[in-house]
Amino acid sequence: MGLIVMKFGGTSVGSIERIRRVAGRIMERKRSGDQVIAVVSAMGKTTDELVRLANEAVRRPNKRELDMLLSTGEQQTCALLTMILEDMGAAALSLTGWQAGITTESVFGNARIKEIQTERLQKALHQGKIVVVAGFQGITENDEITTLGRGGSDTTAVALAAAVQADLCEIYTDVDGVYTTDPRYVKAARKLDEISYDEMLEMAYLGAGVLHPRAVENAKKYKVPLVVRSSFNDTEGTVIKEEAQMENQMSVRGLAFERNVVKVTLHGLPNKMTTLSDVFKKLADARINIDIIIQNISENGLSLSFTIAVNDLDDTIDVLEKEKAAIGYQYLETEAGLAKVSIVGSGMASNPGVAATCFSALSDQGILIKMVSTSEIKVSTVIAGENLEKALQVLHETFQLDMTVRVG
Repeated sequence: MGLIVMKFGGTSVGSIERIRRVAGRIMERKRSGDQVIAVVSAMGKTTDELVRLANEAVRRPNKRELDMLLSTGEQQTCALLTMILEDMGAAALSLTGWQAGITTESVFGNARIKEIQTERLQKALHQGKIVVVAGFQGITENDEITTLGRGGSDTTAVALAAAVQADLCEIYTDVDGVYTTDPRYVKAARKLDEISYDEMLEMAYLGAGVLHPRAVENAKKYKVPLVVRSSFNDTEGTVIKEEAQMENQMSVRGLAFERNVVKVTLHGLPNKMTTLSDVFKKLADARINIDIIIQNISENGLSLSFTIAVNDLDDTIDVLEKEKAAIGYQYLETEAGLAKVSIVGSGMASNPGVAATCFSALSDQGILIKMVSTSEIKVSTVIAGENLEKALQVLHETFQLDMTVRVG
């Protein structure tokens, strides 16, 4: 007997028929002797529809009330799946995030889990019940409902797996596993049998939507065995673990990308020691995530460019304009319609020339690189959004990611 956490994404539970299929998978696990905690997302595009309704109601919805609204999506799926499991003859119990003991920090829209009290979960499991938990949500110490941000159900699943010391956490989605890049953009993309926590973490942060970055962080921190697999077939998925088999002779394992990137530039900043901290402290206090940063010093003073997600643009401008006098910049400009393309691989650190190969491949296709960011296992480039698919194709071919060549 094992203790398994099974997480099902929005596509996997997009209709009653699909929820029945999910229930069947859970019942198979239960009949095999495993204890099961199922974590579910909202059905299909429910969250998007709730956001649309909120934006139709008011121009900028109050974040507390938006969390109250969005948390209902997962609760619908949670209750429906539990009803179907009971109809199949199982003992099952549905729990919201807060009923499952998930306490978060007091940040609406993107809260982090602080702790999980597992007593109710453990009691239900001991009674032989399948426990179905609404993902993406928790509650603060002051009893305020919060949501965990995009892909937060992944985070719920891994956090629960860590809290109850589960034997395995399975993430069921609409793809067979983790691919070298998104197969919707590159037909030659190939499923990876294994990938390391570090590589998956980079790919998740850089835009690979198959897993939420915080879920991978928690899996690595608490050594949670993690598998990504399809909810529509029985194909073996991708195992995410500490050390993965080095699969390709090239040092790049995959490509990640992000659309709707915005470049923000502040001109005429004072050239002093505290300038950077003055800018980014204000943005951090507003919970705005900054990605690539470039600083230039000229005779006209200091200029500072950085990238953000398009959804953060209004808040970023509001903060910077409000703090213009305190920060001391002369004027601000933005460039939207950009994309970020990244190559990722743990072997890059010991293979010089990978970045040069990446830059040459893009320039040979006439793709202008506007910004660059690097680490030991990734190189990210910001380009015009219209060149995204061409960049993915050429980089996938350049680093031969469609080929499987085992070594060692």
